[in-house]
This record gives sequence, C-alpha cells and structure tokens, in this order.
Amino acid sequence: EVQLQASGGGLVRAGGSLTLSCAASGFRFVDFDLGWIRQYADKRLEVVSCVRKLNGGTDYSDSVKGRFTASRDNTKSTGSLEMNNLKPEDTAVYFCNAFRSGMNYWGKGTQVTVSS
Repeated sequence: EVQLQASGGGLVRAGGSLTLSCAASGFRFVDFDLGWIRQYADKRLEVVSCVRKLNGGTDYSDSVKGRFTASRDNTKSTGSLEMNNLKPEDTAVYFCNAFRSGMNYWGKGTQVTVSS
C-alpha cells in the first residue's frame, strides 16, 4: 500500500517555527520528486516546495522563500519541511506529495495554524 503521511502540524504564534515530517512507503521513493502542497481554508492549493529527485535541487514558492527549508532523506524514505518565521497567512493543511511522470501520490495532510 502506498503511504505518504505528513505529520508535525499544530498551533503556533506568528514568528514561531515548526517542522513537518513526511514518511513514505509502498513505492520507490528515490525515483520521485518530493513536494509540499498546502490547502487553504477556501480550498485553494499552493505548491510550497519541491525537492527534486537525483539531487536535482529544491524550489520554493515566493511566499515561503527564505523562511522554509525542505529536505529529504532517501535512505529513510522521509522528508521534512522546516518552517521559520511563520505568518498567519501560512495557516493551511500541509500535504507531502511524491510525483513523477505518470504518477502522483498524495497522503493525509497535517494542519498548521498560525495565530497573530
């Protein structure tokens, strides 16, 4: 069974930090780019980051650039999203996503709420 489980969310104050984790199983993790996607309360989706496969680099949305750091550990089939200087606008459900040509795996997200 393919699993892609995000965890680590919670309630934090603006300016605080939080680290999310992603645990993957059931597929060949190293062959996939690893993304973080967030869904706002109004259901809009935004790609937060993407750590590409094959050591291909990391991309960030402009809204989180300089504040968030995404990483992956291919030996453990895990990923992390380190979030700093959180803003109320970061409030969303965060999902980790593994994707490649012809495949796209999503798991259950984790809620991040940032209070002002």
